[in-house]
Amino acid sequence: MLNESKLIDREIILRDLKLTGEVIETRRSMVRWLALTLGIINPGESRLSSIYVFDAMLYFQFSKKINPTVLDIKNYIISNWGEINEKTLRYHLLHLKNMNIIDHSKGKYYILIPTDVEQYNESEWLNYYINSEIEPIKDKIVTVIGELKKR
Repeated sequence: MLNESKLIDREIILRDLKLTGEVIETRRSMVRWLALTLGIINPGESRLSSIYVFDAMLYFQFSKKINPTVLDIKNYIISNWGEINEKTLRYHLLHLKNMNIIDHSKGKYYILIPTDVEQYNESEWLNYYINSEIEPIKDKIVTVIGELKKR
């Protein structure tokens, strides 16, 4: 018998949520909707600090078009959401890094995007993110189906 839990490299969550007028009323509701859609948070989750950090990264990447430091992110969160502990901030940055959404270099954080496209383009980022997450899984599924056809 296979130990299925040991076979899981990682999970990818992509939710198809309704995009209602209520969602696009405020920045906060839009960021929460995105975080739910991309699996950064789960439905009903009351902890908001992951949303704060994700919002800061979206703001710096797509509005300001810069790669922020931890201090930049912290100051943005304090100004727009409220206090955040630096340990909590770093925890959520690591979580986003583990999800392959962000990375860092030389003390600055950035949303992962291929080098051959515009760094601050949200469409390019989303296409890259979804494709880079799904392609390896798709390739494995095709391999298994190919093996099934032989038997």
